[in-house]
Amino acid sequence: MSFLVIGECVADIVRVPGAADVVHPGGSPANVAFGLARLGRETTLLTQLADDPAGRLVAGHLTGAGVRLALGGAPDRTPSAVVSLDEHGRAAYAFDIAWTLTAGEPPATPHPVRHVHLGSIAAVTAPGAAAVLALAERLRSAATVSYDPNVRPALMGERAAAVARVERCVALADLVKASDEDLAWLHPGEPAEAVAARWLDLGPAVVLVTRGGDGSLAVTREHTVTAAAPPVEVVDTVGAGDSFMSAVLDALAGRDRAGLAALGPAELAGLLAGAGAAAAVTVSRSGARPPDRAELDAALSSGWGGGRGRRGSE
Repeated sequence: MSFLVIGECVADIVRVPGAADVVHPGGSPANVAFGLARLGRETTLLTQLADDPAGRLVAGHLTGAGVRLALGGAPDRTPSAVVSLDEHGRAAYAFDIAWTLTAGEPPATPHPVRHVHLGSIAAVTAPGAAAVLALAERLRSAATVSYDPNVRPALMGERAAAVARVERCVALADLVKASDEDLAWLHPGEPAEAVAARWLDLGPAVVLVTRGGDGSLAVTREHTVTAAAPPVEVVDTVGAGDSFMSAVLDALAGRDRAGLAALGPAELAGLLAGAGAAAAVTVSRSGARPPDRAELDAALSSGWGGGRGRRGSE
């Protein structure tokens, strides 16, 4: 099965008090593509990279894992983000990024694309967001679509307009993953389950919500399932949500729209457990470094995927 991920690459400049800056390849869509490739999935990333040291670092990181790069133009400089970590490993971001992808033909892939993933800055930032959505709309007749808003408040502009842009993407998707922090910014004061239920009315079959140390949540039209977070010593949280997303897409590979809509409580619980284990591996080490297949299997065998919470129908 062939995956196409559309979105930005970012050079993450990780800054910790008292230590020298360290540059890691990043960008939410790029991290998802990297995670899929690490799990052995045929993955193409449609993105933009400059021919500069950061761009070469990111390109080498991705292709080294097996990601095929399709470049939709070269910016003046590779986008960057200063990632400041607090004493608990939580990340705050300051961005230097532009996104100017132009509409065109879908990139050539070894096999027909059966799933398209989009999200983050590239899905909502003009002028390139229009090309992202046009490609997703064009490909969704033969492929399922997933979306992760990965909200960056500093880049989102006025809230009401940002919500409208995000919900246009939600309506295109068959599966949506968001963090509780994303939902709190988009819809302050509303419970995550209420937002997830409303998003289902826009079109997706499944909405997943990650809640950091409080675990995760899966909502469909028939079921709500929660899972506890695996116990892990956190080094930093960079890329945790992206690792969760890539593990979800790996687990659901080959499911069509009807298959996604038919997911039952046991399947949803297993999905959250596997994705939670992938995120736990990532937060246990520095940078956005998702597990490969052997590491994920080992994490699940060790019990990192065993924490499950409430199941029910709503």
